[in-house]
Amino acid sequence: MKIKHITFTKLVLLSVCFPMFIFSQTDDVIVTTNTMKMQYKVVAVIIDGDTIPSFNLDEFIVYGDFPAKNKRQYEAWTRIKFNVKKVYPYAILAAAKLKEYNLVLEKLPNEKSKKLYMKVAEKELKVQFEDQLKNLTMNQGRILLKLIDRETGNTSYQLVKDFRGGFQAFMWQGVARLFGNNMKAEYDPEGEDMMIERAIKLVEAGQF
Repeated sequence: MKIKHITFTKLVLLSVCFPMFIFSQTDDVIVTTNTMKMQYKVVAVIIDGDTIPSFNLDEFIVYGDFPAKNKRQYEAWTRIKFNVKKVYPYAILAAAKLKEYNLVLEKLPNEKSKKLYMKVAEKELKVQFEDQLKNLTMNQGRILLKLIDRETGNTSYQLVKDFRGGFQAFMWQGVARLFGNNMKAEYDPEGEDMMIERAIKLVEAGQF
């Protein structure tokens, strides 16, 4: 079991509101009110001769729990919510790190300097996150790889291929397969990853 954790940790390390209008606006009118010697300026619209204040509100969406059809599905949903909340911050960080690395790599003059930079970056990631990622379960690691694809637009296989080469990607794909994972799996919010997507919406909305 220890070998699984160490191997999968290396694999993960490698992968690194629209406004809503209450009223339809016609001509904008600035209304000034005097209350306790304070003045407030608001946008207003004229409807049937009446001047009515108009306010733009940010869209606010309330998400509900996944509509589980039975006890087994409810238990799966409960586990996914817990796992998503734990690994989602790592996926966000992976996307930020990837952007940071790409900006640096674009400025490097040749392949040799790029490879040297990526070795330094890999060591930095290990120091920061290896101990934390060792504590992830296999299911949490699988979800993390899916979320990295969601946030970066690249599967973990593609990321390893881009940064470490085709042979490394092929090798780690083989390792992932041994433990029931697939680095080439794309994020599918409308299909098999529907529960994950719903859990993310709850986390982002602060409802979980």
